[in-house]
This record gives sequence, structure tokens and C-alpha cells, in this order.
Amino acid sequence: MKHLLSTHDLSREDAVRILDTAEQMAAVGTREIKKLPALRGRTVVNLFYEDSTRTRISFEAAAKRLSADVINFAAKGSSVSKGESLKDTAQTLEAIGADAVVLRHWASGAPARLAATDWINAAVVNAGDGTHEHPTQALLDAFTLRRHWSRVRGIESTGADLDGMRVVIVGDVLHSRVARSNLWLLRTLGAEVTLVAPPTLLPVGADAWPCAISFDLDETLSTGPDAVMMLRVQAERMNAAFFPSVAEYSRRWGFDDVRLAALDEHGFEHTAILHPGPMNRGFEISSGAADSKRALVLEQVANGVSVRMAVLYLLLSGDN
Repeated sequence: MKHLLSTHDLSREDAVRILDTAEQMAAVGTREIKKLPALRGRTVVNLFYEDSTRTRISFEAAAKRLSADVINFAAKGSSVSKGESLKDTAQTLEAIGADAVVLRHWASGAPARLAATDWINAAVVNAGDGTHEHPTQALLDAFTLRRHWSRVRGIESTGADLDGMRVVIVGDVLHSRVARSNLWLLRTLGAEVTLVAPPTLLPVGADAWPCAISFDLDETLSTGPDAVMMLRVQAERMNAAFFPSVAEYSRRWGFDDVRLAALDEHGFEHTAILHPGPMNRGFEISSGAADSKRALVLEQVANGVSVRMAVLYLLLSGDN
């Protein structure tokens, strides 16, 4: 594995190997000294053309726990704002000795373009590109789901897949790179996926994807899924009215306290709730649901460091 650009390209063997490595990295976080010397002398550059909190901090923490040198490069306030191209920026990073470039970009396909050229010899990790993919977010979601599914089945999570698990992804699928990456990866690992969204927030051609599609959240929840992943409504990417109002969206596709109580009433005690963040409380998800015992949101954040440690280790340790 030279780069990590998409979950669509990952085989089940590769995906399980990353998740198993992340299990080992998670054990490091329980130690008094939370560092490994695995990437000492290596340089990881976080190159972010879009704003980010969780992803950038998570990659920075992951690299530092592996003893790598970290350079954070934000497009705002840099020469990019003066018109510098991705090529020139990449070659600057090459000149200073970057071993890995973690790239978040507003343009779909930018990380793949960087990886395919001779501009840079470093490993490229896609940290989110446009509305295309966000592979490490999908990996940390799968890691979180695998641990939950293993607890439900009473087995060890290491080496396990998601065969038989039913996952529902709800919300703004149209603009969500998280939804796309999760769909490909969860299917690769054996899970059954259902997308729930307003018709206006589903991409053209989604009916050909390897998943079921529903427009009725209550009907879908009544089947007792094993996990429900709520998506953020990405208003910053919308240039039209995709639903009548915030209240209407929340009533029909938000995970509110009524739907939370319905899971208990139907005896679906093992249904977990996830959200990639940041959460718009009271819109996509209620505070009651976000803070409930079913919510794995904070586990997702913690697991993100372990998964990104695993990715950087597998890309840069020479154990490919």
C-alpha cells in the first residue's frame, strides 16, 4: 500500500489488516507513555485546503505518537492564498523532505491527482476531497462498529469483519464523502447498508449502489438496525433549497428523542448511534440521542487516532 486514497480500492484483507493494526495502536493509548519510536526521523505534513478540527488534530496526534516530525500547513495565510498551485506547494514539501502528505482539499480527486504525478515521492493520504471520499473516517467508523458488533456477538474484535451487521446511514448523502467511503468499506467488510435521505439529498445514480434506499426513517428504524449513522447537513456546500425548512428536515430525518425512545420500546437494545461530527444538535440529532448510552460519538473520536496511527505506520514503516 503506497497511498490511501479511497476505501473503494481496499480489499477485505487490506481493510481487516488496517483495523487489526489499529487495535494494536489503541493499546498504546492505554500506556503511561503513549508513544512508539516507529516513525522516528520521518516527516508527516498535514496539508489542509479546507477547515478542519477533528481530522487535522487526529492526524497530528497519530503522527506524534509514532514519533514522527509533524508540519501543519493550512492554505489560509500561506502562499496558496496568493495563487500558488497544488503542484508548486507539493514540490516545496518534497524539497523539505516530506515522507507523507495528509491532504484535505475542496476538489474531488485532488489527492489521487497528487499521488499519480511525479510531483512528489511521498505517501499520500486522502483526508477528505470534495464530495468524493474520506477513507480514514470510514476506517475509524468501521473500527468503532467492529468493536460494537464483536461485543454484541461475544467475540474478539481482532480479525473479525462485519458480516451480518445492518447499518443505516441517514441524512445529506448527496454532499457527504463520509457516506460514500463508509458504503464501500462497510460492504467490503460484509455489512448490509441502507441509505435514508430526502430524495433531493441522494446523488444521481445512487439506485445502482450496493445498498438499499429508503425515504422513511421511522420505517427503517422499525426493522431494528444494528447501527444508525447520522450525517451532518452540509449547508456550506448547498446552493439551492434541498428541503423546505430546518424544522421539516428535523421532523422527518433527524434522530430526535422520540425516535430514541422508540428503539427502547421495541427492545432494540443493541442499536448504536454514530455521527462523524461536527454535530448540529437539535437539527440532525437531539442532545438526548447524542449523549445517550447508545451513542458511540466519543469512541469514534478516540478511535480516529488509533486508526490514523495504523495508516501512517503501514504506509511509512516499510512493512507494506
